[in-house]
Amino acid sequence: MSTRPWIVDDDLWALIEPVLPPWPKRSPGPRPVDDRRCLQGILYVLHSNITWQQLPLELGFGSGQTCWRRLGRWHEAGVFDALHRLLLAELNAAGELDWSRVCVDAPCAGEKGGEATGPSPVDCRKTGSKHHLICDGNGTPFKVITTAANVNDVTQTLDLVDGIPPVAGRPGRPRKRPEFLLGDKGYDSNPNGRELRKRGILPVISRKGSPDIHGLGKLRYVVEQTFALLHQFKRLSVRWERRLDLHDALASLACGLICWRRLKNRTS
Repeated sequence: MSTRPWIVDDDLWALIEPVLPPWPKRSPGPRPVDDRRCLQGILYVLHSNITWQQLPLELGFGSGQTCWRRLGRWHEAGVFDALHRLLLAELNAAGELDWSRVCVDAPCAGEKGGEATGPSPVDCRKTGSKHHLICDGNGTPFKVITTAANVNDVTQTLDLVDGIPPVAGRPGRPRKRPEFLLGDKGYDSNPNGRELRKRGILPVISRKGSPDIHGLGKLRYVVEQTFALLHQFKRLSVRWERRLDLHDALASLACGLICWRRLKNRTS
């Protein structure tokens, strides 16, 4: 990994720039900070987990307040979700997505307070949040949902599945449905199983009170690897953003960056 992972190279910028909303031609106030530099400031915070107020002005990213506001503006415009879809389509076109199965999991992440927080059932009831993740059979992230730490994993199964974006890149209609869904016993639910089958997805989930399905762990390990990649972005490993929309914006950006790295590794 680069020693300066917040630097946006020309290839990545060529994908991001077209989906950024334009600035009004006659906007009040001083000339806004260049979008590319502002994005690098956001990435600096995402990687380093410094506060927005600590963002070094000498690096030319603008103030932390400027980057923070730009993050919210871009999230409202759907920039990071659009980037994620573009990169998924590139991976799909290259045959790098495994649609035979998806994996779901949801370890807890600490948080100091704010939207979508609640008492953690595994950490002395401390207030916290939880990331729910769905990825393909290769560990490519499709969707991350943030909830309070006390939200049961099973309640998010259908939202995760329905949150898989339509992925283009191959002839025919964009794809968004895998063949199988793999999960641990926390996702065991007869109603969810029926709904998954209606969507053409076969659930492969160990039943509560029964032995684990043989070999399931060897197929599901990719979701744990993807969580490790996601939480390498230090701003996500412990949630500091009190506003849920800004935290979700950073999570979506992180998913796009993981896809970008996989695409670059394939072509390098």
